[in-house]
Amino acid sequence: MKPGSPAVCACGGTHRSAPAAQAPRSHAQCCGRYIEGSPLQVAPDAESLMRSRYTAYVREDAAYLRATWHASRRPATLNFEPGCKWLGLEVRDHTVLDDSHAEVEFVARMRSASGQASRLHERSRFVREDGRWYYVDGELR
Repeated sequence: MKPGSPAVCACGGTHRSAPAAQAPRSHAQCCGRYIEGSPLQVAPDAESLMRSRYTAYVREDAAYLRATWHASRRPATLNFEPGCKWLGLEVRDHTVLDDSHAEVEFVARMRSASGQASRLHERSRFVREDGRWYYVDGELR
């Protein structure tokens, strides 16, 4: 699989046992199993959930994003910027605070429809309830 191939997952996830440049995971092997998979297939940790949420933004999948947003902060609707192109994700840190709380720092790159490039640098907070991880909120950096 070549990077940039439609089969390669948007989050850039790789097989953990191989160098990143050698073994990118397909969408089905990576985020697709959480986004389109069985309701019983949930992200095992906050980083996996964050990666799948990035992929859902790339695919403009509002239903998945809302389902993985903690109910206390979940927006009623989501709007996507028309013509926005997501260019890549870099996970900088995944910190497990305890069994039910974690944080993930990431940088997501994007280009607007007008061609302006920007970066979203966030430290996101996650909580696990009833065996599922949820995005709570984040602090922009």
